[in-house]
Formats: sequence, structure tokens, C-alpha cells
Amino acid sequence: MLYIERDADGAIAAIHRAKGEQPEPGREPASLSDPEVISFLKSNEDELPPDLQLLSSDATIARVLEDLVDVLIAKKLILITDLPPQAREKLLNRKRLRAQMADQQLTVDDIL
Repeated sequence: MLYIERDADGAIAAIHRAKGEQPEPGREPASLSDPEVISFLKSNEDELPPDLQLLSSDATIARVLEDLVDVLIAKKLILITDLPPQAREKLLNRKRLRAQMADQQLTVDDIL
């Protein structure tokens, strides 16, 4: 679990990993999917430890890999059935979710 610390203006000043079950005073629980947390991570990416840098880049690299698979399939270099069932299921689920978002006229960049 992550905890955030806010500055006097209420903006995120720091993100901490949980060291115990109870947060230290002045810290509140947070999620990596929270837009405010994502914005903080992106603006401070160079200062993060390597493991958090990887976490903050996971969404973008996942999209790159999805696009790569789509290109390989479009060029008939691989078939979707060449992929393991779990990979197919995850890719198709993400494609469905992106289609739903497009129907709502949102993009992944609007969320990330």
C-alpha cells in the first residue's frame, strides 16, 4: 500500500510505501491509479527509486506492447491464436475496454 503526504497547499509532496499496518501521522492511503498520484509520479519520475519508475511506466509500455501485437497480427506475422489463451484473453479484454472508452470519447491519455 502507498501513502501520500501533502504540502500546505494540499498538493502531494511525497509518496511512501507502507511500513506497517497503520500509516504514520500526516499520511493518507493512496492508489497508483489515482490521477493525482500519477501526475505526481510523472512530474518526479527522475527522482523515484527504480522500482517505482518501473511501476509508473507500466501502463505506457503495456500500450506499446498491445500496439506491437496489433501490428504483427495486421501484417499476418502472427495469429491471435498463436498466443497463449491467458494472453489472448487479456489483450481482447483491454481492446474491449479501450473501445468502451472510445465510445465515451475518452482516450487512455485522458485517464493517465
